[in-house]
Amino acid sequence: MDFIVELLQKSYQAAYLVSRAAFPFLQEDSYLYWPYMISTLVIGMLAWRFGHARRAGENGGWRTFFKRYCGADLWWHASARADYWFYLFNAAFMPLVLGPLLLSSETAIKLLNQWLGAGVSNGTPGVAVMVLYTALFFIVYDFGRFVAHSLLHDVPALWHFHKVHHSAEVLTLMTSFRAHPVDLAVMVTVPALTTGVLTWAFHRYVDGGVTFYTFLGVHVLFFVGNLIGNLRHWQVWLSYGKTLNNWLISPAHHQLHHSAEPRHWGCNRGFEVAVWDRLYGTLCVPQENPEDFRMGLGDGTDGQWHSVWRMYVWPFAMLFGYQPKSAENKKAPV
Repeated sequence: MDFIVELLQKSYQAAYLVSRAAFPFLQEDSYLYWPYMISTLVIGMLAWRFGHARRAGENGGWRTFFKRYCGADLWWHASARADYWFYLFNAAFMPLVLGPLLLSSETAIKLLNQWLGAGVSNGTPGVAVMVLYTALFFIVYDFGRFVAHSLLHDVPALWHFHKVHHSAEVLTLMTSFRAHPVDLAVMVTVPALTTGVLTWAFHRYVDGGVTFYTFLGVHVLFFVGNLIGNLRHWQVWLSYGKTLNNWLISPAHHQLHHSAEPRHWGCNRGFEVAVWDRLYGTLCVPQENPEDFRMGLGDGTDGQWHSVWRMYVWPFAMLFGYQPKSAENKKAPV
């Protein structure tokens, strides 16, 4: 009887999570929250019409834009359809099965408090302390994401799971959710450690009550980044220009990261800050005009990955030597 009750509870929770995922534009913690969706469309349209379309001498009419970037060829591609299904399966699977096992920033802080001692609140933190903590939290989180992303590329066993994300042959706003649960676990755990250590240090040595500034319930700098973040996984080309491209990761940087061309393999692993890639030797600065390249793994297997079952199972099989049959006689490194 207890088993049946627990099964019903899990089924109800899964149904709730899927229904919530079906309306992401209402969820403040989603990249698809409505302010981000609007900003993605507006910035994408302006970047295309007054950016590369004008420089390339193309017809900058809105009809051309919508046909190219909002049409069925892109959004109903087999790769895009696989993204939609994978998104819904992960919405139910991740919180129920993997969620309780993940290390959160709060858990890291509690462990550090137990091992090294907790801080004491000194009252209301000053503005300077709040600004410093807000900026440093953003930086160490971004560094944690870069480290996690590099582990997924450089550790062969982890690369098998990250292949799921890179097997996408087209990029839409849903491609950011095309990530294996093991991939997601790595991407959650490492930033949780870096931000947990930072927060513990502030609480211990500066002020136990310090928090970062938020806007609409989101870290203020993450909110700004999210306004343009969806363009990383949309094929509208947006480069920040010669100077800023050396310091910040533009959507064009990340599109190069998804390239199947050998010259781009493993480049641009950062998310907001380009410094980490510069130091690690993986920065590939995009041109202002769109570059011509295919997207995917580059090993001839991309079209075979567009199945929810394969995206979940193949990475585990690859740990034991399984290799999908390649349509091309080459193998892409990470």
